[in-house]
Amino acid sequence: QVQLMESGGGLVQPGGSLKLSCAASGSHVAINGMAWYRQAPGKERELVAAITSGSRTNYADSVKGRFTISRDNARNTVYLQMNSLKPDDTAVYFCYADLFDHDRSRYWGQGTQVTVSS
Repeated sequence: QVQLMESGGGLVQPGGSLKLSCAASGSHVAINGMAWYRQAPGKERELVAAITSGSRTNYADSVKGRFTISRDNARNTVYLQMNSLKPDDTAVYFCYADLFDHDRSRYWGQGTQVTVSS
């Protein structure tokens, strides 16, 4: 059973930085894509950043130039470095991964809270 465990969330002032981590465990099947999503109260879950097995990345327009996604394939871990944080970055951030299998099995972490406030 694949599990995704996020860490690194917390409270930060506007302009500050946080780094999120997500470690996948419980599977020996190679991981394809990994991503970070976020969901604020009353809003739909949205893609923040994604990274392929070959480390190709894409970002939501709202975070380009501020956030950086990276991964360590040997450790099945994905990171999200968040700089110049804004109040509208406040959300629960969820880790996502899918596998190189016939079903393209998809997994989600439980989420970690990021709050940006003065």
